[in-house]
Amino acid sequence: MTTPARDYYGVLGLDRGASTEEIQRAYRKLARKYHPDVNKDPGAEERFKEIGEAYQVLSDPKSRQRYDRFGPSWRQVPEDFDAATAGSPFGGGFGSRTGGSRVWVDTGPGQSDLDLEDLLGQLFGSGGRGGGFGRGAVPGADTEAELELSVEEAYAGGRRRIALAGGGGSRSYEVTIPAGVTEGQRIRLAGQGGQGIGGGPPGDLYLVVRLLPHPRYRVNGRDLTVELPMSPWEAALGATVPVETPAGTAQVNVPAGSSSGRKLRLRGRGLPNPRGAAGDLYAEVRVMVPPDLSRAERKLFEQLAEKSTFDPRAAATRRSA
Repeated sequence: MTTPARDYYGVLGLDRGASTEEIQRAYRKLARKYHPDVNKDPGAEERFKEIGEAYQVLSDPKSRQRYDRFGPSWRQVPEDFDAATAGSPFGGGFGSRTGGSRVWVDTGPGQSDLDLEDLLGQLFGSGGRGGGFGRGAVPGADTEAELELSVEEAYAGGRRRIALAGGGGSRSYEVTIPAGVTEGQRIRLAGQGGQGIGGGPPGDLYLVVRLLPHPRYRVNGRDLTVELPMSPWEAALGATVPVETPAGTAQVNVPAGSSSGRKLRLRGRGLPNPRGAAGDLYAEVRVMVPPDLSRAERKLFEQLAEKSTFDPRAAATRRSA
């Protein structure tokens, strides 16, 4: 039974005008997807071989040019093909000349003659006629794993040893964490991914940063938000109060008349950025009322209630209007 001819461009999901870069990108994407170390589906290995075969032909300019001239019908070329007597099986009007046991195809005026045996050798592999096509050296697949960090670890960076399970065991890695890594950022460990095939280089391992929930900080990119508890009199009269940051305690000036929810910006006190400006830290005012009032405190609040004309509900309505 004759094996159906493969359309190498179709195997890689490309059109015939694809550039070399597009062929490389398509191959790497598909090879990672169907690599036997990653994809355990029954048909994945065969698909992986097809992808490698298509890439080996189309990535070489000479073999790609020959494939483009003959198309998928190259498998139908008999070993003793003689275009002069048999005519071209590709629907063309090729002439031929022979030299010893080799067959040459005349491609027309101004074109270089093609050695058909050489063509078959390129397509089937170095063994020439009847040889098996090797899939060649195939790079290993890139892999990913999550790296959970606290806000403090992301802020400071540094060295950390991690262990990742896989392949029936676990491996240990010494990882350098850049200061200021953010949620979703990837840290590359070169050559620590899937193993290559046929002498191909290993892939890379990418550690995807996941910031753990923090009892104090809320994270938005490189910006941090922290609550700033204040007494009613501090919020009303204004005050300078301490606020905790990942780098230590800082002092923040709170303007008089600050209500809960007001955010005070501390420029550059968020997560650092090795390539630009650091994030900011926002201290969000939260007015706290004493849960248990002493007799003197209650009396003072009662006097304030008698004297004050402030209506918080009316003020809120005006702000929302």
